[in-house]
Amino acid sequence: MKAHHFTCIMLITVLFTGCTLMNKIRTKKEPLPTPGQHPEVFQDAADPNLHCQYLLFIPEDYGKKDELWPLILFLHGAGERGSDLELVKKHGIPKIVETQKDFPFIAVSPQCPEDRWWTQETGMLKALLDEIISQYNVDTRRIYLTGLSMGGYGTWAMASEYPEYFAAIVPICGGGEASMAKNLKNIPVWAFHGAKDPTVPLRRSVEMVEAVKAAGGNAKLTVYPDALHDSWTQTYDNPELYYWLLTHRKAK
Repeated sequence: MKAHHFTCIMLITVLFTGCTLMNKIRTKKEPLPTPGQHPEVFQDAADPNLHCQYLLFIPEDYGKKDELWPLILFLHGAGERGSDLELVKKHGIPKIVETQKDFPFIAVSPQCPEDRWWTQETGMLKALLDEIISQYNVDTRRIYLTGLSMGGYGTWAMASEYPEYFAAIVPICGGGEASMAKNLKNIPVWAFHGAKDPTVPLRRSVEMVEAVKAAGGNAKLTVYPDALHDSWTQTYDNPELYYWLLTHRKAK
């Protein structure tokens, strides 16, 4: 994605800042975090079973002025599981922020263990989010969730289980439990899928989007007619995705 696209998105972020300043700026850990993407380790103080390693991206302008920042939680696919954190940079948000230092969100990209699935790790993800919120200037009205493939399933599951956290979600080539769609009726959803996906059938996204709509929610689905399983590259490279995210915030 071209850098000037994110410059435009940054301007939109600034326009929204006036509202976020109504929230209290918390006192964070010192010194200020270094901008850029860095490896981190999470260990829940209360439950030793809740732990992971993750990538944390801090925007260039973080700390230059008192403001709260939108946050994106990114969930990778099955191929990036394990203990090599570099694998998480292969696709999506952690790949983009390696070169786009003006990306206007705090980005958190955890790594799932080799023998686990994101749908089994929602408690850990919640604990990780709670720690990030407690340590950084996160605008809790603008927390967004996205993921691809296994991470798409994780996005549907995490948002269904903890809907109070998210202002909007973007599940890509995933699926979920339609019976849980009622929990998503207050969360805007923009799903993406390839029409020719041989790994996760298109119907899995269709089922979830239709279930959210039936529950009275706001959901839409973009289908790439010629795409196979990789429906994430052009999605994350599209500036319109980030414009859309920033138009949504949770009610007080």
